[in-house]
This record gives sequence, structure tokens and C-alpha cells, in this order.
Amino acid sequence: MSAAASRDVVDLPPESLVVLTHDTELLTTLRAVATEHEISTVGAEADLATQLLENHAGVAVLDTSAVTSPIGQLAERLKAQFPDLVLVVAGSVHDQAALGGQIQRGTVYRFLHKPVSEQRVRLFVNAAWRRHDVEHQEIIEATASNLRAPMWAPPRPTEKTIKNMKWAGIAAAAAVALVLVTWFVTRQTSGPSEAAADSATATQPAPGAVSPEAELESLLARADAALRAGALTAPPAENAVDLYRQAMRLKSDDPRPGIGIERVMDKLLTAAEKALLEDRTDEAARLTDIARGIEPDHVRVAFLTTQIGKERERLLLAQARSAAEKGRVDEAIRVLDRASVTGGSTQQFAEARNQIAQKKVEDQVTEYLRRATDRIRSNALVEPAQNNARFFIESARAIAPNSPEVRQAQRQLADRIVAQARSAVSAGNADDADKWIQAATDAGVSRDDVTALTRDLQRMRIATRAESMAKLSQSFNQRLAQGRLVDPPNDSAKFYLTQLAQAEATHPSTVLARQALGAKLLEEARNAIGRQDFAAARRWMGEARDIGIDASGTASIEREITAAQANAARNEVVTAKLLTRTRYSPPEYPETARARGAQGWVDIIFTVRTDGSVGDVTVAGAEPAGIFEQAAMASVRKWRYQPVVRDGKPIEQRAKVRISFAMEP
Repeated sequence: MSAAASRDVVDLPPESLVVLTHDTELLTTLRAVATEHEISTVGAEADLATQLLENHAGVAVLDTSAVTSPIGQLAERLKAQFPDLVLVVAGSVHDQAALGGQIQRGTVYRFLHKPVSEQRVRLFVNAAWRRHDVEHQEIIEATASNLRAPMWAPPRPTEKTIKNMKWAGIAAAAAVALVLVTWFVTRQTSGPSEAAADSATATQPAPGAVSPEAELESLLARADAALRAGALTAPPAENAVDLYRQAMRLKSDDPRPGIGIERVMDKLLTAAEKALLEDRTDEAARLTDIARGIEPDHVRVAFLTTQIGKERERLLLAQARSAAEKGRVDEAIRVLDRASVTGGSTQQFAEARNQIAQKKVEDQVTEYLRRATDRIRSNALVEPAQNNARFFIESARAIAPNSPEVRQAQRQLADRIVAQARSAVSAGNADDADKWIQAATDAGVSRDDVTALTRDLQRMRIATRAESMAKLSQSFNQRLAQGRLVDPPNDSAKFYLTQLAQAEATHPSTVLARQALGAKLLEEARNAIGRQDFAAARRWMGEARDIGIDASGTASIEREITAAQANAARNEVVTAKLLTRTRYSPPEYPETARARGAQGWVDIIFTVRTDGSVGDVTVAGAEPAGIFEQAAMASVRKWRYQPVVRDGKPIEQRAKVRISFAMEP
């Protein structure tokens, strides 16, 4: 069954983020950043458990100001009831101290200080969802492992475990589907006959040599062990990355090395995210650089690089604002100037650093705004980190928060960012539009403008998807009309159905295409049955199952194939020499023929029944006629054979034999 069919069978409800809070600002911030999951709000602690169950929660945010019972006890109770629920608590420093044990044990995943910032909330929520995916996968793998263990008796489920048992069943079904797909692929790539199997056996390596398959499994085992031991990129040649890459070079079409490298990337980037959340920015950067060396274009590497740059900017700006608020303006300027040097042209910022001691605060603000204007002109609005227009405007605001020039620069930057977002939407570039909408949020663009941009982006995505589905449907219908059902592999009706399913499995165009192709494939199977080409009929049936036609749609044709094969077998007459006779009774020579000295032969056709007995004995020919027929038929009726077996079941078989009658010399 295809991936698309699997998704049709396992239709899971979407997971949501449940928030217990009375804080409008916190809820507004969460809705602005957590756009990929539905947000459900709870106003009372007593209603929390019910909301978690009804809304299929994966992550929960608990505001301590809305909690009536001790927050530590509530966290322990929720984690016991919902093992794969990831908890984020928002509150004061005092509340964090009360949760020290729960945070250390992982019962509470992260603590969010109030008042919150959008950047911090986004980082925490994204990390929480990734943690939820890891914990959920661990539960699935543990359950699948238990299903494989011998002599296992399942415990009686309690109300607390009902939810996890449902997920475990889904995991087991997915595992069985994976085994079936693997078996099918293996069968397709194996030889079509015993001769091919003999040839493959003849090419096995000599005794003592290591086969490529054995070498591959050894490399994968060593790589998995290195991954478990944490030897991700060192020591050389014995780390997980090097071993997986050796396995990939040995067998490029095996998916396991690629999956292994992705697991290494996940470990590195998860550790980097954890370091970033714990304000260990340098460690996060180091781990991200290691991951970049493995897969430079990995989407999470790009995301983390951006987040690290933003975090460094945030820390530097906070340091500068703190110094300025305490009257240490020169110190604030030095902090910002050093930061800008690391992010841009060394010569340019070195000249500014030499002049900064003599400039007043107003002059420095002017310099920052000049740099911001330059960056705006070169379209470096928010990147690269510490060398973009937003950073320089924020630097100026840190030492002159009430400056009209700074506020005007902020408005100019916001207008340019909004224009970039609208241009990306108009061009149909969803990824760029997402980036600029996020930048607009960070730059303080009004919520109404951000909402309008987001709505325009959603409309563009819907229109783009609809156009793509229409083109795929047109190509599918053309190939179907041309009779190009499964060949060529990359330009057939089946190929375009797969593309439709990958785009949107439940879209009406996908559903109708699957039904239409399924009907054609089953029609081809019936035509093959009519030609008694049973191998072709089964191939067409396999194609039908591969696109997701279930047993209810193929059962009748399976019965037709079986019946047609049985009927063909019954009508086929084989020479009796091909059958194994277990009892023989010689024919009696007729006395009248012996007296006359007559000789001759009789051709007999008979049926070997499923129990080995002989029936339906008829004469197909005789020479001379009318003399030896009865003796020949009487003899054959006494014979017995081993039953003929086909597809594991005994069948009736018609056979032909010639019985000769000759006088002994």
C-alpha cells in the first residue's frame, strides 16, 4: 500500500496547544507565534483535564496566576495522566524556584518568565513541539518493542492509559505496513525465476569473504552503537556520521544510512536548541556549526542560525540598554560598536570606533541611523545578524528611546518590510513571505497589518495549491485516456496520482483519480483473466492494491482468477508420465483377441481426483476399434496416483495414457 493509502487509513485528529491563563497579553503573544497548531484556552484549573482530552493536546502552557492548587503538584498530576504532554509554565522568578525539582526531572519542560517576548515564546513553543514529537515516538517504539517480545500478555488498560494504547495500536499498524512494503520491494527486485535464484547463489562470495550485505550491516551496527554512545562526529572514522556515510557509499539506495544521519542531525540540533533556551549561546553556535558541516542546507540549521543571531542581538541590546539606563552611555556605545564590528565591515566600524569617544549621544544616534539607512538601501533589513537596519535602529533606540528620528526610522523600516512581504505574496513565494511576515512582527508592525499579510499569504497558498492540483489532475486524465496506466513510471496515470496524493491525499481530485485508475486496473485484470493470462491478471491486481484499492474492491476478481485457474487446470490434459502413479493394475488380454492373435492399442483419458483415485475414464482412440477398449478402461480405473497440488491445495487433473496390447513371442 502506498504512503497516500496509509494516510487514508490512519486519519489522526490534529494536536492542539492548550493554554490555562487569564493573561490577555500572554494569550495574544501565543496566538501570534504558534500558528501551526490550534490553540485552546482554559479559564479554570478544574476544566483543564477535560480540555486536554477533548482537544488532543500535545503541549500545554500553564500560567501560575491562573492556577489554584500548588503548581508543582498540578504538573506532576498532569504528567502522570498524559505522559507525552509537554508542559511549559509561565510565571515569576519565585514560581520558577518552586518548580526546581519538576524542571530538573523534565516534568516541566521549560519555564517562561513574565512579561514575555514574542521571540522567546516562539523559541520555547517550537522546542516544546519538537520535544513532544520525541516523547511520543519513544512511547510508540516502546510499545512496538513490547509487541515483538515473546510470551507477552497485555495488561488490562486503565482510563489513564486508554489514550496511549490507541497510539500504540497505530504504531503497530504502521510497523506491519512497513514490513509489507519492504517485502513487496524485495520481491520486485528479486529474480523472476528459479534460474535467476540459482544464478544469484552461484555469485555468492567464497567462504571466508565478507559479502557487501554483511559489510553494510556491520557498518550500520557500528554507526548505531556510536550514535547511542554519543560519538556523533568523533573520533575519526569511528563516529556515527563517518560510519553512516561509509554505509551510504556502499549501498546508496538503502534508506537506513540517511535515516541515521538525520538522527545525528536531530541530536545535534536538539542539543543546540536546549543550549540556546538556557542562554548558552556560544555552545548553541558551536553545535549548530557542527551540524552545518554535516548538512549545510538543513532547514533547522538555517532556523537555528537565525535564532542564535537574534539571541545575540537581544543580549547585546539588553546589555546596552542597561548601561544607558544607569547613565553609562559611553559603555553602551562601546558594546554596540563592538557588536556591529563582528557583524560587518571591520574597516568601516574601526573608523567609527576611533571617533566614538569624541561624539555625543546625539551624534552616535545619527551614526546608527545613517548605517540603518545604508542597510535599508541595500535591502539588508533584518540580515545578516548585527549588521542590518533593524539592529542599528534598535541600537539607536537603546541610547535614545524618545528620539523622534529613531521613531521615524522605525516606521520607515516597518514600511519596507511590509512592502517586501507583499511583494513576496504577489510573486507567489510563500517561504519569502513567511520570512518577511515574521520580520514585520519583530519590527513592531501593527497587528492589523500582520494579520492582513498573513491572510493574503494563506489565500495565495490556497490558490497555488488549487492550481497545482488542477494541473496534476489534467495530466492524470490525459494519461488515463491514453491507456498509460502505470508506464512509463515517471509519466503515467499512476505517477500523477502519486503526486496528487503527496500534495493532498483527501482532496476530491485525488479521491476521484484513485477511483478512476483503480477501475481501469481492475478492468485490465479481468481482460487478462479472459485471455487466461493469470500472471498478468495478478500483476494488475498488485498495481490496484498499490494505489490503495482495498480488499473489498479486489476480492471478487481474486475469486475470478482462482476459479479460472482451477477450471483451466481441470480442462488441461497432461501425459500420465508426468504424474506419480502409486498403484498399477495391468490390463487383461481379451481371450477373443488372443485366440485370433490380434494386437493393438487404446488411448485413454481420465481424471486424477484430489484423493489420488481415478475417474471419468474415456476412450480417446483405439486400433483396432472394438476389441481392447473395455480391458484398457477396466485396468485404468484400478490405478492410483499422488494428488496433484497447486498453490498449496490438491486439485483434479486430466491425464492421457496409451495402453498397448501385444502377443508375447
